[in-house]
Amino acid sequence: MFISQRAQRTSPSPTLAITAKARKMREEGVDVLSFGAGEPDFDTPEFIKEAAIAALRDGFTKYTPTAGIEPLRQAICDKLWRDNGLKYEPNQIIVTCGGKHALYNAFQVICDPGDEVIIPAPYWVSYPEMVKLAEGVPVYVYADESTNFVPVVEAIREKITPRTRAIVVNSPCNPTGAVFPRPTLKQIAALALKHDLYIISDEIYEKMVYDGHEHCSIASLGEEVKKRTILINGMSKAYSMTGWRIGYAAAERELISAMTRIQDQSTSNPTSIAQKAALAALQAPDDAVKQMVSAFAERRRVIVDGLNSIPGFRCAQPGGAFYAFPNVSALYGKRWGDRVINGSDAFAEYLLEVARVAVVPGSGFGADENIRLSYACSLDTIRNGIARIAQAVEALSQ
Repeated sequence: MFISQRAQRTSPSPTLAITAKARKMREEGVDVLSFGAGEPDFDTPEFIKEAAIAALRDGFTKYTPTAGIEPLRQAICDKLWRDNGLKYEPNQIIVTCGGKHALYNAFQVICDPGDEVIIPAPYWVSYPEMVKLAEGVPVYVYADESTNFVPVVEAIREKITPRTRAIVVNSPCNPTGAVFPRPTLKQIAALALKHDLYIISDEIYEKMVYDGHEHCSIASLGEEVKKRTILINGMSKAYSMTGWRIGYAAAERELISAMTRIQDQSTSNPTSIAQKAALAALQAPDDAVKQMVSAFAERRRVIVDGLNSIPGFRCAQPGGAFYAFPNVSALYGKRWGDRVINGSDAFAEYLLEVARVAVVPGSGFGADENIRLSYACSLDTIRNGIARIAQAVEALSQ
């Protein structure tokens, strides 16, 4: 059977794979505690669901403009002005089938074959694959706990070549929870201006910051920077609307027009009723968002303290998002029966099979020394999971 080289080069998402495996085990009656899913465990707020129900009852079930309905695009403009101090018009907005779709469209629009995109690592698993699907080349700049997982700008500068097309900024970051300080963003912006680069700014976790950390949109650092930025955001994380599949991008009109043409020939419009639900979410006060973030802050404290109490774990305090990203490399070389823990994949497999705890190996994020745990789950799950992991680690032999 013929399968294109494009498809063969594309790797499956390890986060989705782990989540699916844990779900299947639970359906088979296995008591698995899952820390894999990158989605809030809170239900979508009732007023958002009611807006979708009203849309159904009103017969709002037909095609919409590819880039989204005008009231939603205007509400996104209002949000960007209110929250980020950014002035956009509706024709500078595209509504997409999730934030991932907005990113996919963006890479399709800015990359020609062989163009390079600089991606700070650890990175979200889909960035490199989407660049490759656009026939581009992902180029990595690595950071670790010594810089709180924030890339050193000089390392980014060293990776710039005549083929460089864009720099990816993901703050707060998945998987590390790193929040890029304003001075770092200013330096990245200066690089983009100097070398005529785009900035892909993924701000999907902007509402989830802790301990006085500030989310700063890089596009807010000046009009010229804004012109080079493709700002990506969506409804999934802040409003617990992962399954509704509504994301969006804001950028210069020519870029949005090009992204809309790509979307014309792929998905067309996002789901009509989900757009109405998103409109209701954006026009309401952020009370439900603040309550959820407050709960995440408590869970973050419990999971980080718990992980750091386990011998062999070293977990930095994340400034945002809802992930812990401990370094577990001190456990590599230990044995599990006749098998050796030789990396994050082997350790994640061990925890799933022995502790019945699902985590995501760091290898998929470009950080094989680490594993990722989502704390978008209950405090009971976190405490029980920590206890199981500690017991499993104690059972490893030299």
